[in-house]
Amino acid sequence: MIARQGQAVFGICGWKNSGKTTLIESILRDLIAQGLRVAVVKNDVHGLDVDRPGKDSDRFFKAGADVVLRGPGEEVCRFSSTGEEELHARIARFVPFHDVVIVEGHMSTPVPKVWLFGKDTQPCPDDVEQVLAEVPFGPDRETGLSNRREIVLPLVREWLEKQWTDQPLIGCVLIGGRSSRMGFPKQLIESGGETWLERIVSLLGEVTDQVVAAGSGALTAGMDDLLVLPDVPAASGPIAGILAAQRWHPDASWLVAACDMPNITVDALEWLCSMRKPGVWAALPLLDPEKGYVEPLLALYDRRSRSLLEAAAQSGHFGLQHLPVDPKVATPQPPDALRGAWKNMNSVEDLEE
Repeated sequence: MIARQGQAVFGICGWKNSGKTTLIESILRDLIAQGLRVAVVKNDVHGLDVDRPGKDSDRFFKAGADVVLRGPGEEVCRFSSTGEEELHARIARFVPFHDVVIVEGHMSTPVPKVWLFGKDTQPCPDDVEQVLAEVPFGPDRETGLSNRREIVLPLVREWLEKQWTDQPLIGCVLIGGRSSRMGFPKQLIESGGETWLERIVSLLGEVTDQVVAAGSGALTAGMDDLLVLPDVPAASGPIAGILAAQRWHPDASWLVAACDMPNITVDALEWLCSMRKPGVWAALPLLDPEKGYVEPLLALYDRRSRSLLEAAAQSGHFGLQHLPVDPKVATPQPPDALRGAWKNMNSVEDLEE
């Protein structure tokens, strides 16, 4: 299967001259205007014409090489294909880097799809699966709509919203800090009859499907059943714990909380969860608009944000304050009544205050 849970791949299918390309072009403008990053995979049983015969790149390709063509502001990759399974792999390659992947044609691709009737009203074959709607060539008898865009675009948006929110939401407590300024493990500090770790795990458990910890910090007695993920070795700081979580469950969204934020509330966590929407790969609350300071350690990370974190770690940028420069990262300001949840405790002086 190409589209696992939460992976947004959608098909536009129909016989030749049924209007697939025209419809895709129409809805693309709306999806991109919504801020979504869209990829289109086109299948053509008649073969592709991407280069003129005799050109250098065409000669390279026909000699057996894969070819990458680059120009100002664009790039084309031309690969040899060995069959249907490779098409599936190509489609899956786009998934982590786009909000939605639209497949034109290839009716056997196992993804949700719409079927477009042509002028001759040839029916959809019985063996085509996951057809969400069959769209007529002319006016729709039930709705009276004659513009296919008006029929398909709301359907795609509703389906995409469901794909985004149906993926698992897991809580992750970061316990990898050295606590050098505090002088002792912060997650083991007690307040109100429980440790900070116990409190944060309990609160995350109220709004997520599962809670894990990431890092090498000690656990509270009696919490041996809490799954602890070791930090990834090639990174340092909190990004090492977040990447450990994302690699452990690549199809999940993550509600991340540092162990030194004992003022977290369920209301604050629910506000973060409300940021889950198509096009938002991460939500890092903006606490100081003048300085542009965001708090990445009580934040929401969609599974697509992994591509951003992996790229940062590979380049040696382990800080998370740079993430907001990516347009897929939202920086909402918490309501005043909830801002106290983002107060972290780094020293004994913080505790006394």
